[in-house]
Amino acid sequence: MNLSVNGSNQVVDAPGDTKLLWVIREHLRLTGTKFGCGLGLCGACTVHMNGEAVRSCQIELTDAEGTQITTIEGLGANGHHPVQKAWAEIEVPQCGYCQSGQMMNAAAFLNSNSAPSENEIIDAQQGNICRCITYNRIKTAIKRASEIMQGA
Repeated sequence: MNLSVNGSNQVVDAPGDTKLLWVIREHLRLTGTKFGCGLGLCGACTVHMNGEAVRSCQIELTDAEGTQITTIEGLGANGHHPVQKAWAEIEVPQCGYCQSGQMMNAAAFLNSNSAPSENEIIDAQQGNICRCITYNRIKTAIKRASEIMQGA
């Protein structure tokens, strides 16, 4: 199958029912996307598919063919995406395991709502679980990324 991942065409030799998460991690060796629950409930495996945040552990390879997939490695060159800048500035991660999924979800959300309220941020991040409970820093970083996107 042919996939477009982070702007590059990739040929993948895997069964069509292989979950996108495992194609990304095992076949393409892009290990920033994490395995969390395998049920689409925690958000650790979040990537963008045609700009929309999706749980890669729930997407079969056949459903990903013909789409534009972006992983955390492709979000911003050298960490220059506003979300990446804000995450570093606010020093969000503790253990860091969930952070790529948190960032990918936040980036997709901010693409559709570049000036969100605090409640909109909280609602948008529901379902992305952080076991270290860094939710306040995540919320602050999303607000800061919004400001960066608006030129502040």
